This record gives sequence, C-alpha cells and structure tokens, in this order.
Amino acid sequence: MPASTATAPHPHPLAAAARLVMLALIAILTLFATRDVAQLWWIALLAVAGLPSLLAPQHRLIAPLSRVAEVVVLGLAASQVAAVASIGGTVDGLGASAVLPYLAVPVTVTALRRRFREGAALLAVAAATLLVSGALTEVGGGLQLSQAGYLAVCAQWLILAALGLYAAGTLHRVMAVRGEGKPQPYAEATRLLTQLRTVARQLPGATLDPGGISEHLLEELRTVARADRGAVLSASGGGRLVVLAQAGVDRVDWETTLDADSAIADAWASQQAQTAARSQSRSHRGADVSALIVPLVAGVRTVGLVVLEADVAHAYPPPVVSRVTALTRPAALRLEAALLFDEVRSLATNEERQRLAREIHDGVAQELVMVGYGIDNAMATVFDDADETAEALRTLRGEVTRVIQELRLSLFELRSEVDRQGGLAAAIAEYARTVGASGGLRVHLSLDESTARLPAATEAELLRIAQEAVTNARKHAGASNLWVTCEIDPPYAQIEVSDDGQGMADQRPDGRYGLAIMAERAERIRGRLEIRPRQPSGTTVAVVVGTSSRRDNVRDSAAPEGE
Repeated sequence: MPASTATAPHPHPLAAAARLVMLALIAILTLFATRDVAQLWWIALLAVAGLPSLLAPQHRLIAPLSRVAEVVVLGLAASQVAAVASIGGTVDGLGASAVLPYLAVPVTVTALRRRFREGAALLAVAAATLLVSGALTEVGGGLQLSQAGYLAVCAQWLILAALGLYAAGTLHRVMAVRGEGKPQPYAEATRLLTQLRTVARQLPGATLDPGGISEHLLEELRTVARADRGAVLSASGGGRLVVLAQAGVDRVDWETTLDADSAIADAWASQQAQTAARSQSRSHRGADVSALIVPLVAGVRTVGLVVLEADVAHAYPPPVVSRVTALTRPAALRLEAALLFDEVRSLATNEERQRLAREIHDGVAQELVMVGYGIDNAMATVFDDADETAEALRTLRGEVTRVIQELRLSLFELRSEVDRQGGLAAAIAEYARTVGASGGLRVHLSLDESTARLPAATEAELLRIAQEAVTNARKHAGASNLWVTCEIDPPYAQIEVSDDGQGMADQRPDGRYGLAIMAERAERIRGRLEIRPRQPSGTTVAVVVGTSSRRDNVRDSAAPEGE
C-alpha cells in the first residue's frame, strides 16, 4: 500500500458514547410519557439519521446533511410524542419534553467543530419543523400548535440550545483573543517598538527627547504666568530628582531631595500643585519670592515636577495656577512617553554591550590566549640556536599580548557604566586612568561635578563620547599626555578631552569613523560637539549639553596641564 494513502477518520469513542447515552435517555422518557413501545421507532429513526454524521464527521456534505436530518426527525418525533402523551392523559402537549433534549447533540457537535453558523441554521430548521408538525397534528379536536404546553416546551429547549451555542461561540472568541495576546516575546517587542517608531514620527518635532519636551513646556508656561526662574525635574532614583531643563537668566541650584522639608517634596507626595513664599533653590537669595510647584501626573504616577518662581509676592493666584495646570496635564503624558523611551533605549543598549562583551571574552580573547600558550611552548622547544626564529617568536608573542590588551580595554569600555552613586565625572576619570596606564599616557584630570544629576540617558551618551575621544588619543594620536576636563552642573555639562599627539591631519580613517559616532551621540542628547587643533600640537574634543550663565560657547582655552 502506498505510504500516501489516506485513511478514513474513525468515529470518536466519546461522540458515539454520548449519542448512545442521549438516545437511551429520550427512549426512557418517551416510554414514561406515552406508555407506548411503538413510539420508540422515532428513537430508532433518530439513530439512523445521525449515523452518517457519526461515521463521517469530516465530510463536507454528508455530515451537515445528517445533522439536518436529525433535527427534522426530532421535530416530527416531538410533535408525535406530545400528541400521544396528551391522549394518554398528560396535560397540554408537555410530552414533547421527552424527546427535545436530543437537540443538544447536533448543536453541540457544530459548536465543537466551530461551525456556529451551521448550528444557528440547525436551530432554525428545528423551530420550523416543530411549528409545521404542530400545525399539522390534531389533538383532541384541535391543532397541537394551539396548546400552550407544547409551545412552552419547544421554546424552552430551543432557547437553551441557542444559549449553549452562543456560550460556545463566546468562549471560542475569548480563547482566540487570549491566544493572540500571547505571541513570542521578541515578536511582541517588535510590534510595540514599530508602533512606537510610527507614533514618534507623527509627534510635533518628531522627538521623544525628555529635555526637548521639558524646554518646550517651560516656554509655554512663561506665556501664561510670570517666571523669573523655572525648571522641570524628574525622578532619578534614591529619593532624588534631576533637572531636565531650566529657564532664567541665572543658574539655579534647585532642591532635588524628596526627603527634604520643601514644597517640592510636598507636591511630589500629594500630586497637588503647591505654592510657597520662599525659593525652592539652595542658592537663591532674595526678598519677595513666589514659587509654584506643579506635579506632572500621568495616570496615577508622578513623572516629574514643574517649578516656577517670580521675584514678587503673590504672583500665582488660583486663576494663574489653573492656567498652568491646564498646560501641564497633557505635557505629563508626553514626558512619560519620552522617559519610557529613554529607559527602553538604555536597556537595549546595555544588553547589547553585555552581549558583545561576552562574545569577545568567550571567543577571540580565549583563542588568542591559547595562541600565546602555543608560542610559549614553541619558544621552549627551540634548539640549534635558531636566534632568528626565536626573535620572530618573541615579536609575535608581543603582538599577541598587545591584541589581548586591546580586547581587555574593549571589554572594560563595553561594561563600564555610570554609577548612580559615583557620578559621570568619576566614571570618565576611571576610564581615562585605566586607558592611560595601559597606553603609557600621563593623565591630567580636572573634575567639577555638582550633587545634582543629569538624566541617565544623557550621562550614558556623554560617557561614550568621552571614552571614544580617549581611545582615539591612545590609538591614533601617538600622544604622551592626556587632559580630561569635566564640568557638570545639570542641566549643563561640558566634557573636554585633549592630547599632545600628532593632530587630526594624520589620523587614520578608523579614527574619523569614531568621530562620526561621537557626533551622532551628541546630536541624540541635543549637545554640541567641537573638534579643534590644540596648540602647539594635538587635538581637543569637546561636547557641551545645555547652556551655562558662565559660558555660552565651548571653551577656547586649552585644558590645564597640571596633574
């Protein structure tokens, strides 16, 4: 027999058993109702009508026709049994209830096979058959269709069957929705990120940058309320806030501790706008001051605060507060979306760095270590005074050592992150010292970092820019000294990396590729990147984020050369 020969499906044992049980049940009920063994021929006829559906359940024509035959026979049997039962003394056509429970069999079969339209059609055929047979059957000098009991029993079983079919259809839809709601994790992530990209492109300015959204909000608020100073703050973890953006002539050291006794902490905890007659900064010294702190609430979550201050008393009466809160409500949702996008991007970036670090460590690095061991063994077995061969092996060993050192520095760069306790300047300093020690560079550091923190995404990008600049100086510049300057006063930050090497003109192409990456990173955080020659020799790479009252441009002077 050919292997491809199809076999006819066998009747399911449970389906056959269910039909037999139901046939036996209605046979017993029919005997009780009519006390006439001759009426059991309807039960036999039902069994014959349902046999094709039982033997060929998958057939596209035989199975549906068999089920239609079942409901037609059932309708005729119900009318006849009701008539005989009435003649025997049963009141008013109630004998139809002895046969109609079998209606559940063909309807349930269609529900199990997800053929709900066929089930509805079977109910319609059953109802029509019951009406026609009731109209043609005479009982006690009248038509059976006029008996209230007959109509009630028929309606009862038709409604029950319809409810069962509807419940089966609803359950099927619910299960289908749940099944669709549990795709593979990466497929779901792709779908959501695609939607996010589409939405981001449709936003005003096509941006999901927290700093840009915060700056735009401050500009809007200053059109409806006086604000000599203003800031947008967001949570950074550990009960502290970070300054996303601020407006005003002078730099302000805002209160960023949620544990302090301040209107900022009260507004964050209560999610209600707060006014105060004193400044919410640590550095402001003034006479009459009015402060307004409005929480940015998205749903039930506080995502940030807006702080406005004016150097006059009573600058924020209730009407002004209402106008400000009317602008902050929609801004809260925009800011939450931007912060979530930053978090997702940060998670994806960190995971990718860890993956690359593992691949390098477990792949190339291990192979090069084994090559180094092989060279050691070769050197140990050199005979016949092969000086030239030994020298070549020593040179090769030195090259392998250099490559391994490069890989270790790459691992350090991939795994290094901004410690939320140490800060950005500390992370840059640690990297510069490590690279300087491995590359024979004297590292000169100038660090000026306030206690306030930049947003995590901004700190991560600034760290990568500084790392790329330091790496370029070590690999391509041929420098002896490296100067790293960090000035961080959120939302302002300036990082400079200078060397005394050969300068930009003679750098290799891969170094210029690194400069393009730095420019892209600076653009993502709305920063300014400047690359210029350093006198008398070398290169300076500088990146600036935000504005400072003390410096409006990237510094032109070289970094201090004191260690």
